[in-house]
Amino acid sequence: MKKILWVTALILATTLGQAQAQTKNDITKVENYLNSVKTLQARFVQNASNGNVAEGNIYIQKPNKIHMEYAAPTNVLIVGNGDYIVYHDKDLDQVSNIDYSDIPASLILGNNIKIDGKNIKVVDFYKDAGTTVITLDYKEKGDIGNITLTFNNSPFELRQWKIVDPQSVEITVSLYSAKVDEPIDQSLFKFRKNKNPIKLKKGR
Repeated sequence: MKKILWVTALILATTLGQAQAQTKNDITKVENYLNSVKTLQARFVQNASNGNVAEGNIYIQKPNKIHMEYAAPTNVLIVGNGDYIVYHDKDLDQVSNIDYSDIPASLILGNNIKIDGKNIKVVDFYKDAGTTVITLDYKEKGDIGNITLTFNNSPFELRQWKIVDPQSVEITVSLYSAKVDEPIDQSLFKFRKNKNPIKLKKGR
């Protein structure tokens, strides 16, 4: 009986060891992907748990440059030049500065992302044949909750992120027609108040 229990424990320990190693490899894969991407541009659809839906275009260039423009009826423009971020509510014609920690994309704007269990740690992890989903807790998130990143496995690429805002509203941003490491017009990272409205490309 003791022998059977010992063998069972050994098999279980070996299986757990393999699972932990695989998870570590997957986390390293996520880390390497986030660090390897230098530019990202895509159309996005944003869904909130309160029923709000918005869409627009997003452009990211590391380090810390972002252009996120929401189409009507939302009519909001977010522009970060690497030093500060401008938030422009076009309907109110109101311009304000916000911190990088106030936007969920702040985690993927850096050049050296390290999921080390200290500044960035894994809260949850899931993988199946088609997708990898990882939830991260990170120090620079400000008042935003943990961020959940969803990747396609083949090819391995970011397709979605999800956060919970300070009002406890869950916000999911899904990317479509994404382009990685292609040149981006640098004027997009310079705020111009009277910029023409964006025209969305239809189809996903």
